[in-house]
Amino acid sequence: MIDIILASAAQFTRFEELGLSPNALDLGFFQLKWYSLAYLAGILIGYWYLTKLIKEPGAPLARRHADDMIFYATLGIILGGRLGYVFFYKPEILQNPIEILQVWNGGMSLHGGVLGVVLAIWYISRKEKLIFLRICDYIACVIPFGLLFGRLANFVNGELWGRATDVPWAIIFPMGGEVARHPSQLYEAGLEGLLYFIITSLLFWKTDARYHPGKLVGTGLLVYGLSRFIVEFFRQPDQGLENLSWGLTMGQTLTVPMLLLGIYLVFTAKGRRVRVEPTAGDKSVA
Repeated sequence: MIDIILASAAQFTRFEELGLSPNALDLGFFQLKWYSLAYLAGILIGYWYLTKLIKEPGAPLARRHADDMIFYATLGIILGGRLGYVFFYKPEILQNPIEILQVWNGGMSLHGGVLGVVLAIWYISRKEKLIFLRICDYIACVIPFGLLFGRLANFVNGELWGRATDVPWAIIFPMGGEVARHPSQLYEAGLEGLLYFIITSLLFWKTDARYHPGKLVGTGLLVYGLSRFIVEFFRQPDQGLENLSWGLTMGQTLTVPMLLLGIYLVFTAKGRRVRVEPTAGDKSVA
């Protein structure tokens, strides 16, 4: 298969022909990366959307809590994402601990970032005596922005490309050899970003899902987990983590707990339906 793709590589689009650069701004002495902007845009737009969500009756947190949340969630994303990458994908970095801090060299794990955000939510909810699971529901609705921009930045960087293929839209990435590959970063952007956002937003705005603690975050875990599990069949896994002894890639393996937790939260959410008292204001929601 790869030999055939190599032989006909001329018919596929080369990444260089797209005119993309990892630098959004390059002044020589200073470079602003699209990847950095993706993180920033995901956090800021996510915060803006969160302020819209909490204006609806029965919100589990007030604006002051959202302001604190953005700070701690940002720390969770950066620290959790980096540490998750080191432990899950590049444990050899532990032999030179200083490299853990070198985030500018790349390497962030979404699974680690999610764990970091969960810890941030737990801290805020414990500190302010808020309902942890209901806050998770609201945060789950803003996560797609970060996923969308992050995957688009991966594509612009020409990294995390897909497996060899001969589909018409295949691309030859500079670091992927003379092999046409799936632009799996765009698949992930569409599934983990756009599809995730559409489903959770419809549930939030068109149903009473936000009054069933755990339903929104459970749905988010299912959408992301299934999307990532499927895309792994098209995405080129990290070297050495392609086919683990149990038959899955590392990416697929890490989605299994998410899928199981998502199923549990969704199917038990109705039993957690209680009268919701607002954090701000005096309007209750039955």
